Amino acid sequence: MRFDITSVDDTTFAFATTGVRWVARSQEGLVVDPARGDELIATFRVTRARNGTATAVVTGQTARVTSSYVALLTQPHHPFFTRPWFWIAVVVGGAIGYVAHR
Repeated sequence: MRFDITSVDDTTFAFATTGVRWVARSQEGLVVDPARGDELIATFRVTRARNGTATAVVTGQTARVTSSYVALLTQPHHPFFTRPWFWIAVVVGGAIGYVAHR
């Protein structure tokens, strides 16, 4: 997902995460230049995410990060066993197995 960079310091920058709840500390992402076909500018690691804004530290760069670039993060996928439908299927399957075994 793309995020607009709102401010840039020496080795850190901030980007807006309004409406997105999955951005968290220690996630890694890329900064790209949309004007040049998403050319890679830098890599980063999120250090803080609060109140619709995240702060990240640059871990590698090919050019200086500016607010005309965008930050890219991939939404993490949770393991299948943490989803409610998995546990519903376990209970229903167990009940069917119990009834069929009797």
